Amino acid sequence: MSDCSICDGVGLVRVIDSAGRWVSRPCECQEIQREERRLSAARIPQRYRDCTLDAFDPSYPRADDSLARALLTARRFVDAYPVDTAGRGLLFVGTAGLGKTHLAVGVLQRLVRERGVRGLFCDYRELLKNIQNSYNPQVNTTEIELLKPVFAAEVLVLDDLGAQKPNEWVWDTVALILNTRYNDRLTTIITTNYPDLPAGGGELSDSQRAAREQTLGDRIGDRMRSRLAEMCIRVEMKGEDFRQTVKRARFG
Repeated sequence: MSDCSICDGVGLVRVIDSAGRWVSRPCECQEIQREERRLSAARIPQRYRDCTLDAFDPSYPRADDSLARALLTARRFVDAYPVDTAGRGLLFVGTAGLGKTHLAVGVLQRLVRERGVRGLFCDYRELLKNIQNSYNPQVNTTEIELLKPVFAAEVLVLDDLGAQKPNEWVWDTVALILNTRYNDRLTTIITTNYPDLPAGGGELSDSQRAAREQTLGDRIGDRMRSRLAEMCIRVEMKGEDFRQTVKRARFG
């Protein structure tokens, strides 16, 4: 039981109903506890626990207008969920330090708190490493046990898509995750540091290809990039790295 001062930890309060009778009702502390359990189950890393939509500030000096538009899109998405979003998610695209993960987690936290969704935060690179590690016969966790919550989450945040060096196994795993969630019409919120452009460089020399900026198509394959266009609303964020500009200026 809780240490709630209203219900004295029993989870019930006595109130008078519309007929003038004393009845028992669940205390508000019960819903707060359920909310906290849902947030804990979402596995949001401690460093992102304070990343709410209200805490996102797009108005710092030299901030690009796209940041304010991204925040507005995130708020509207929460307001529209789930009826008007129809299983679609969000794809936050932009270079490092613009607040993509902040907004993704902010949306997840709002949906968990206000809509009671079963959400899950998943770091893309960490997930792939854990899956690879599951192939070790000395590890008890299996691949399907790792993927089951990723497949089942009502709302999944897949952070830093494309961070893992691509190969056929990576592409197959990404395809399995995205196609499963697409077919089940489950909401996926994704962040990536790579521009949402097709793979390229086929006609370039090795040196030219090495110098060219990698794209999301390069990292996950054009087939899955096309799938994302069906699954998610793209939210492009531009500007300078917040961590390298504003925070450095604050602390000298």
